Amino acid sequence: MKSRREFLKTSSLAVAGLSLSNLNFASNFIKPTFESKRPKLGDRKFISNAVEETIEKMKIKIADKELAWMFENCFPNTLDTIVTYKMIEGKPDTFVITGDINAMWLRDSTAQVWPYLQLINNDEKLKQLIAGVINRQTKCILIDPYANAFNDGPADSPWKNDITEMKPELHERKWEIDSLCYPIRLAYGFWKTTNDTSIFSKEWIDAMKLVYKTFREQQRKDGTSPYKFMRNTAWATDGVVLGGYGNPINPIGLIVSIFRPSDDATIFPFLIPSNYFALVSMRQLTEIFSTAINDNETAMKWLLFGDELEEALNNYAVHNHLNYGNIFAYEVDGFGNKLFMDDANVPSLLSLPYLNAINVKEEIYQNTRKFLFSKNNPYYFEGKAGKGIGGPHAGLNMIWHISIIMRGLTSIDKNEIRECIKILKQTHANTGFMHEAFHKDDANKFTRTWFAWANTLFGEFILKVNEQYPELLREIY
Repeated sequence: MKSRREFLKTSSLAVAGLSLSNLNFASNFIKPTFESKRPKLGDRKFISNAVEETIEKMKIKIADKELAWMFENCFPNTLDTIVTYKMIEGKPDTFVITGDINAMWLRDSTAQVWPYLQLINNDEKLKQLIAGVINRQTKCILIDPYANAFNDGPADSPWKNDITEMKPELHERKWEIDSLCYPIRLAYGFWKTTNDTSIFSKEWIDAMKLVYKTFREQQRKDGTSPYKFMRNTAWATDGVVLGGYGNPINPIGLIVSIFRPSDDATIFPFLIPSNYFALVSMRQLTEIFSTAINDNETAMKWLLFGDELEEALNNYAVHNHLNYGNIFAYEVDGFGNKLFMDDANVPSLLSLPYLNAINVKEEIYQNTRKFLFSKNNPYYFEGKAGKGIGGPHAGLNMIWHISIIMRGLTSIDKNEIRECIKILKQTHANTGFMHEAFHKDDANKFTRTWFAWANTLFGEFILKVNEQYPELLREIY
């Protein structure tokens, strides 16, 4: 199995006999004929009637044939290609890989099925599939709450020699706050959509106890941590300084995240967007335990933890920028040091309204947003092909499709949303799919042809546009 890093170096284009060393190949591409790029019906991993009906309805509403073709390819990509659904001991179980890496990330697996939640009351099979994702995520957390990615049972891993407590079930063991928040987001969304509490099993409750324990440990109030991580690598952001524990922090109530949702190491270990995501998760767990499970004692524990985290965020998340006034920092250490930037991967500062962490109209968020799309953000890039946010993971001048989609999802400006649609249409490199990152001056230089998170998120974006500004889908881009 290849790692994300290896795919960044070679790109999935190598599958088609093309490598990133030959960067002029795209000029020979034939303009797409808009024939479906989906697997043949018999080769699809899962078929949902509700999803198929949604695709047909949307194709009628989208006037731009190329955009409609992209939606048809992208929206069902998770179901078409990367889910393995089965019943285990009478319960649904769904293993979800990321696409071109044969492992399940807790983050990606939630994001990849999230847009289907709105359809599950009309499709029992789809509902069971997502319940299976929740059940599998529960098993993963119980195996190791510090791991970010898992194998489908005991298996080999390219990272088995990492200097941390690896287990055969783990693909990778990078501690990221969001890895525990995403399963909570999915379980909460499932419950609120269906009113079905069957997912809150004893195993799920035990997993949430582990989440509580892990979050508390990573406040590091006593100055210690049971988690450390080191890797023999020349890639700096894959390693962790100071014996694998990360740079020093002042224990102020925030939660340490040694890695970002990009799987890159943090510089200052208090990652602000992930702490906001954790606060949202704590509020959701308070509601679940008080209302769905009738466990007021546990609900109160989560409520008080959330209050403590919220106070710490109020005190340490916002800082004055030379050009933009008070904005959210990306990372802090509790000593007064802060990092002004953003990364395309979610949770990001850009995505805070999408995660229901911040009101989109809040002044500090709008100040932050101005900063994010300026040259003051070191990972914002503009070029001949497009503009958007990237991150260290894919390197300089590489724009992530996820950041463009997220800009559209969090925008309240119709013209900005229109621009995002236009950029997305112009940067899929005639493949009909979203990618991880593309070069700001040439969208044909890209990484990962099979990145299901970006594909499904694109589908979610188009569906939201249809809800809020359907007239935009009647335009030709």
